Amino acid sequence: MVDFDQAIGRGVLNSFLITCAFTVLVVGLSWTFGMAAAVALQKPFAGRGLFRTLFLVPYALPMYAGVITWKFMFQRDSGALNHLLVDQLGLFGGNAPFWLIGNNAFVAVVVVAIWKTWPFAFLMLMAGLQSVPNDVYEAASVDGAKPFRQWRSITLPMVRPVNVTLVLVMFLWTFNDFNTPFVLFGSTAQPPAADLLSFHIYNASFITWNFGSGAAMSVLLLLFLLVVTGIYLAVTNRRSVRA
Repeated sequence: MVDFDQAIGRGVLNSFLITCAFTVLVVGLSWTFGMAAAVALQKPFAGRGLFRTLFLVPYALPMYAGVITWKFMFQRDSGALNHLLVDQLGLFGGNAPFWLIGNNAFVAVVVVAIWKTWPFAFLMLMAGLQSVPNDVYEAASVDGAKPFRQWRSITLPMVRPVNVTLVLVMFLWTFNDFNTPFVLFGSTAQPPAADLLSFHIYNASFITWNFGSGAAMSVLLLLFLLVVTGIYLAVTNRRSVRA
């Protein structure tokens, strides 16, 4: 019994660490892509509306349809990804890798999660940038400020309230993400490398019928998210007061 409980504890800890790494990568890269796209489309130019529409397509698509499409693209023998990387570019020594099993499964779920999350970051940041006056950038340009300096000294401080809410929302969504691994890997074939905590709780509750373990992990997950959210809001509010 002790060995069994220790195995469960190790499994939960491993799932928690994987989920933390998954959340950091998805939130960080989604925010980076969203900020880069929002800044690039901040100034008017021909075709800006078209690019905005294209960037928002992943967010507008039904989630299940998008993830199922990625699942077909990740297939080893008939997937578009291996056809491009192996058949066309000659990577991996001609040996098509498995993307939905083994260690590559973590890469697959991260890529899909970023694909469906970064348009939301782009939309929020694009809306926030609309409130930044162009006169401020013009004055900074006259003073000799380069684009990166303008972004660091003007854009980031002006959209800070948007960033505070955006990062928190993306963190909560990503850490609790269940639909992406469920649709991508199926209900019973979760690879150990992509064993996210939400799916781990699902397996414990509805696959092995260990409802007690599933309920305990759910409560601990709720408490963890409450603590992290409280600390995050306290830190950001303190910085706002100092500013």
